[in-house]
Amino acid sequence: MVDVAVVGAGQTKYGNHASGLKGMWAEAAQRAFASIDGDFDPSRIDEAFIGSLAFGGSQLGNTAALLTEHSAMDGIPVRRVENACASSGFALRDAWMAIKSGQADVVVAGGIEKMNDLTPERRRYWLGVSGDTEWERLAGLTFPGTYALMARRYFHEFDSSHDDLVHVSVKNHLHGSMNPLAHIQKAVDFEKAANGFMVADPLTLYDCCPTSDGASCVVLAADHVAKQFTDTPVWVKGSGAASDYLALHDRPSITQLKATQLASSRAYSMAGVAARDIDVAEVHDCFTIAEVLATEDLGFANRGEGGQFAREGRGVLNQGDVTVNSSGGLKSKGHPLGATGTGQVVEVFKQLRNQADGKRQVDDAETGLTHNVGGSGATCAVHVFGRERS
Repeated sequence: MVDVAVVGAGQTKYGNHASGLKGMWAEAAQRAFASIDGDFDPSRIDEAFIGSLAFGGSQLGNTAALLTEHSAMDGIPVRRVENACASSGFALRDAWMAIKSGQADVVVAGGIEKMNDLTPERRRYWLGVSGDTEWERLAGLTFPGTYALMARRYFHEFDSSHDDLVHVSVKNHLHGSMNPLAHIQKAVDFEKAANGFMVADPLTLYDCCPTSDGASCVVLAADHVAKQFTDTPVWVKGSGAASDYLALHDRPSITQLKATQLASSRAYSMAGVAARDIDVAEVHDCFTIAEVLATEDLGFANRGEGGQFAREGRGVLNQGDVTVNSSGGLKSKGHPLGATGTGQVVEVFKQLRNQADGKRQVDDAETGLTHNVGGSGATCAVHVFGRERS
């Protein structure tokens, strides 16, 4: 089968944007095309998949067609992919599969979300639509409340406390402070992060990602044409995806995400690597407890030792075996829902090409991973990338 490479990737700055959907997408696409060697002709694109929750309902129908007409992709087959916060992670997987199957040579995967045009009440409503409507949303459970339940149970089961979550927050704010595209470019000390405004006990403001606008775009190419676009492609070595029960009460455990475990196992197996081989990982830290669980579910830490992993600084830039969230993660870089998955790919693409901004470069990064979760873990896409084709 065909091997697939990322040949271009770009994104907007995450945060509050004056631009609407069209403007943000055009900017992300232009940056992705500009990252390709030489003058890229968008007419080379065979297909496009764009992830979006369509937050606020502003463009629920024909989202992808609206966006691609503003980035010179006229006439190609396009579609919106919706899988909650994992929308563009699955858009990437769809694009990868289109090339892998031999049906396309050049495909765009991307994502977008405009979140800050709504009132706080409407934002809370739309943030909740990815949970179980009957048993969670209508009962008043919010996503901070959902992850607060997961954190409380984790503290009960294992040798961990809120201090471990604070270490995650401090690390990701440190990384984000060096990222010019991050929503929050500000380092915080331990004391400040530990004493933030309470959102859902035990989660404070510094345990929660911001509400962000943003767009991201990735250009994928088949092996036989990749070198036409760049001398330094980043190869998609493994792709894995899985799902789990939507509502927490249906899961055997709420301190591990089965979807992440299955998706990562499949991605590692396809890539022929193990967790210990990953140099840089962008993981889905919508809340700090989510990163603690992810480090275990992805195999970077043993079961029940994710808190210790954070406490010992093993994910800090160039200090441990794997750098976790060099971009600042969702916590600091931001979380425009539909844009997050391919936004993670933008970071790994830069890292593996030794092009990360300033001091954020991971030393000798050869293998990277992206981990994109939908909702509280009902869907997950994991991808493994490498500088070398095989």
